[in-house]
Order: sequence, then structure tokens, then C-alpha cells
Amino acid sequence: MSANPPNSSYVCDTIPAARLAQPGHPSSPLPTPFDDISPLEIDHHHNDHDHDHVNEPERSSPPPPRKLCVRHQRMADEGTNLKLQQSLDALPLEEREAVNAIWSNFSSSSHPRRALILQGLLTMCCFSQLSLLTEHLAHLIRIDPFAVLPREVSLKVLGYLDATSLCRAAQVTRRWRCLADDDVLWRGICEQHIGQKCHKCGWGLPILEKKRRYRLQSPSPCPSPALSLPSTSSALSSLKRAAEDPEQLLAPPLKRQRSEPSPCQSSDPVASSPSSSVSPPAQFDFPSSALLAPNPALPSPLSVTRPWKDVYSERMTIERNWRRGRCTVRTFKGHTDGVMCLQFSETLSHPAFPVLITGSYDRTVRVWNLETGVEIHCLKGHTRAVRALQFDEVKLITGSMDNTIKVWDWRGGRCIRTLTGHTEGVVCLNFDENVLASGSVDSTIKVWNLRTGGAFTLRGHGDWVNAVQLWDSNPSARTRGPDVGLFDVNGGASPSPGCLQIDPGKMLFSASDDGTIKLWDLTFRTCVRQFTGHVGQVQSMKLLLEDECVDDAPPSASLLEETTSETESDSSDTHLPQPAPVVETTKRKKPVLISGSLDNTIKLWDIDTGNTIRTFFGHIEGVWSVASDKMRLVSGSHDRTIKVWSREEGRCTATLVGHQAAVSCIALGEDKIVSGSDDCSVKVWSFSP
Repeated sequence: MSANPPNSSYVCDTIPAARLAQPGHPSSPLPTPFDDISPLEIDHHHNDHDHDHVNEPERSSPPPPRKLCVRHQRMADEGTNLKLQQSLDALPLEEREAVNAIWSNFSSSSHPRRALILQGLLTMCCFSQLSLLTEHLAHLIRIDPFAVLPREVSLKVLGYLDATSLCRAAQVTRRWRCLADDDVLWRGICEQHIGQKCHKCGWGLPILEKKRRYRLQSPSPCPSPALSLPSTSSALSSLKRAAEDPEQLLAPPLKRQRSEPSPCQSSDPVASSPSSSVSPPAQFDFPSSALLAPNPALPSPLSVTRPWKDVYSERMTIERNWRRGRCTVRTFKGHTDGVMCLQFSETLSHPAFPVLITGSYDRTVRVWNLETGVEIHCLKGHTRAVRALQFDEVKLITGSMDNTIKVWDWRGGRCIRTLTGHTEGVVCLNFDENVLASGSVDSTIKVWNLRTGGAFTLRGHGDWVNAVQLWDSNPSARTRGPDVGLFDVNGGASPSPGCLQIDPGKMLFSASDDGTIKLWDLTFRTCVRQFTGHVGQVQSMKLLLEDECVDDAPPSASLLEETTSETESDSSDTHLPQPAPVVETTKRKKPVLISGSLDNTIKLWDIDTGNTIRTFFGHIEGVWSVASDKMRLVSGSHDRTIKVWSREEGRCTATLVGHQAAVSCIALGEDKIVSGSDDCSVKVWSFSP
């Protein structure tokens, strides 16, 4: 049908009427209007047995095949014609002639005349005949569009369906399944949902960054026997963690107190040593060091691709688990006091397993294999609680209540440098390529230039500075640091206190026990905005940067191409065609600041005006930690629960219960939550199937 010009007046050339067999010619076939084999004109077919006329020049050539509409072609394919012809042959000759005359007259009539004949026949029908017509028409008027339309048009039609409708369409017939499972369709759905929230359905799916990298399942060393010392008791009369100063314990302050170290802890020669740097103990000499050491010579194996439908299905399962609060929980034990800070990374180039690092009031920093829960390193050197940490591919920086900041080679387990400057404990820190910021119990913030070692102090808060967050408001003005930085694991440069130049546009958020959040311009070293609204101590912050809070920009083509690079053994070997690059929209949303406070609330802030956008209510005690990405927000509280929130709707979607004490720190991944608690444990809440 598609071969006909669009303006053609073509009408279906139906099969000719049946003819009765001629007497005296028993071998003559009976042409029928329902010939299943070849719907050709058979005007002189009964003379084909006469071989004397085969070579006569006036004999006409065989007529061309008839043009059939979709319905008549389907009748020929289904064998309906043959059954009707058999019913006709079963009638007496007189009845056959009468029926044949009606069929012949109708077949030779024009379409207007056919319509008139049908209208007359309908007026003569009783209900029994009309019921027969209804029964047959219900089947005859149904047409499979994908059996008629070209594949390109069929895919265009299916492109308007959502994922659920496509899955249902795949269950109709094999032809439908072949079309509904096409990678072109599912790639479009993945672009619409993965890494962002769909404007039509409101669903967003995780990117699963770890799936974009090839990972060998490297074995971890056998775990050492877990320490099972009972956790020390803490006074609950106040909600604040206090410095471990014996003099302060004599007169309880308004801060939450921590008990004195237990005898077994005090006898630790490393913990009691005043040295600022510690040589790696003997336990670092076991093979785990080789697992963490970078190995650039490691060949990168070839990646394989999976069907886009499998990619979508995997991520949809994880998203449904998030929404329904379905997860599996693993507990890591090793710390002997409350866990105060943690960070994990699943995208390191080496090792092959994801790395988790935790800091505790037991004065140690521990490195874990996040997949197996095996402890790889235990870094000792701080003489009081470790309250803050952050690490990258090369270094780990920790802040402690012993007033110092230490820089570690976390792969080798050695301390590189110790920074001093705060007069009281360091409770928070944040760094990027060029700048390190730290907040302290002494109510000040120190900003360290990682390129030169210079530092300056920001004063303005009236109480503990609990959280700091760097922000590049003008990324184009950012300059790269030197090849050998101050904290390079091979030695680094010597500090140059006189050089304090900060890149233009470098900003810093700070949160304090005085209930305020301040925004500082580090170039001019001044506070440019203050956020007020919390009625309790502000304990934590999270800044969603521009590329993390864009809801209307599709992920780039390279991102989606890498998303299907998997290593599962059941992956398909079918290579997908290279799609055209996806152009990202230039419309972007401004960064969003999120804060958690001991007034039991979480707030979203407009950083341009300093006003509150939304307040989350749900925790019955103070909020110690918050984490967020573009998909959701999570919070850990003194009420021992973890809550998962819908950031746009402002409602709690799930509450996770399992810790036996306050949840003091939390980290969020695309398919998991990692939390640390005063019950000395670390829990991993996994939403993967």
C-alpha cells in the first residue's frame, strides 16, 4: 500500500467471484473468490488444458498479481478463504448457484452500489444475523498496525509510550516484543530519567557511577578479630559533644560530654604519645598495603555493552527500593568509641573495591573495604577524638580535638604533615585542589592555601564552628595548583606563610553553634551574607552545586554511553550504534544550601537572598548530619533514626531504624547510605537488589 502515490484513487481490487464447475470438465478447477494460493484473474483458466493453443500468438500473457488491501491479504494468510469455499462446496448445486450469484453481483459492483446492497441486507437481518455480524466484525476490524507500518514508523509510534506501556506491548506478540525492546526506544527513556527527574512522570533514576568503571573483584586480606570492647557511656543531659579535656569535665559545660578514655585506651603508647607524626606500625606491613597502592601499569580491559532495557530495569529496581524503604543492612565493627565522621568513594581508579574511611572518638582513623567490610588500615597519631576527615585519590586530611590537622598517605598508612594553628579542637574541614578550610571549638575558621602553605583566620561566629563548605562562585577564575603541592605524599613544598592569594570568586559557608550560617568571600576575607532561621545549633551543611541540582538538563551523551559499560557475566555482546551527541540545555538552577540543626529541623536556603526555601519537620530530636544529591535528601539524628526525604515535596519517604545511639555522621551514595553512630558501629544501608 505504501507504494501507491498519496493522491491515488486506488480502491482494493478484491478477488473475483466464485464460478461453478462446468459439466463435462471434471478436471476443471473451481475458481473461487477465496483462493489462498494466488489471487490472480482466472478468466480463461478453464481452457488451460487445451495444449493446441499454447503457441498461438494471440494468446494473452498471464495477468499481473492483484493489489490486495490489508484485510484481504490477512484473509489469505489466515486460511479463512479456504474454509468458506469448503462450506460452499457442501451445499446442493442449486443453493450454490444462488449464493454464487449473490457473491458475483456484489463483487462486480462499484463501492457505492456495495454500500447500498449492504444497507438493504442489514434491514432484512434479524437479531440472530446481527449477532453473527457483531461476532465476526469484532475480529475482522482489528488490524495489527505494526504488521502494516514500516519499522521506522512503528518505532516512532512506540516512542510516545512510557516504560510500563512498552513492557506491556512486549507481551502481545513476538513482533511487538522485537519492536518494544528496541535499544533506540530504551535509550531515549534512559536519557529522560537517568541522572535527572522526568518532567512527565516525576521519576528519576540513579546514574550508578561505579557501574561506569570496570572493576576487578580484588580480594581483601582476612579481617583481624573485631574488637568487642563495650562502648563508653555518655551523659545525655545535653546534646553536644564536648572536648576531651579533664579540666572541663570537672565543671560540666552546656556541651554534650564525653567520658574519659578507658584504661585499655590510655595504655596505648601511640595514643598517649605527643608526637605529631607517627610511623606506620607493624600492622601496615601485611598485603593490604599492596591492595591500596596505585598501580598505573594495570591494563584497562575492554568494556562490554548491555541492552538499554537492562540498564533501565536495574536502576528502576533501585529507585523503587528507595521509595519503599527496602534495603539490606551490614554493620562494620572495629571502633571502640563513637564514630564521628566518615567518607566513602566508589570511583577511585585504584583499588578495585570502594573505600570507606571513618574517624572516631577512639582517636583512630580506619580504612575499610566497603564491599566486604574488611578493615584495611588503622591510622593512629591523633591524641584526642577525630572529628572531621576528607580524602581524595592521594591524601587524607583529618581534624581532631587535639587542636591539630593531619595529612596522611592513606594508602600507605603514614602521616605526611601536621598543621597547627587552632587553639582548641578542630571539628570540621573541607578542601579542594587549592584551599583547605577548618572550623574549630575556638569559634574561628582557618583558611590554608594548599599551594603555598599560607593561612589566615576568619572571625565572626560566637561559638563552635561545626561545618565549613567551600564554593567556587566563579569557576572560570580558578587556577590549577602546582604539580608538587604542600601536601604531596612525596614530601611537598615548604610553607610560605606570606603568600595568601586566593582565587577570585572563592567563597566559604560556615555553620556554628550560635545558630547562624555565614557566607564568606575568601578573596576579601569578609562575611557577605548571614543565614538566620534555625533556633538551635547548626551541626551540618550540604551545598548542592550547579551540576548537582539541574532538573531540566539531560545527561550528556558520553555519560549515557559509559553507563552501559558493565562487567556482569551475563552482559549482552551486542554493540549499540553510536548515538548522536546530546546537547545539554543551558538553563541551570542556582546552587542550593541544606542545613541540619539541633532544633530538630532541616532547612533549604536561597543563597542569593539568605531566605529559607523549605523546612523539613520529622525528627523528634536534634539533626546531627545531612547529605543530599539531586535525587533525595537524607538526615541522621539524635533520635537514632535516618530519614530519607523528597527534596521537592518536603516529605519523608522512609525512616531507617537500627542504630542504638545517636546517628552522628552520614554519607549518601546512589544506591546506599553509610552512617556512623555513637554506638561505635558503622552501618551500610544498601538499596541494590
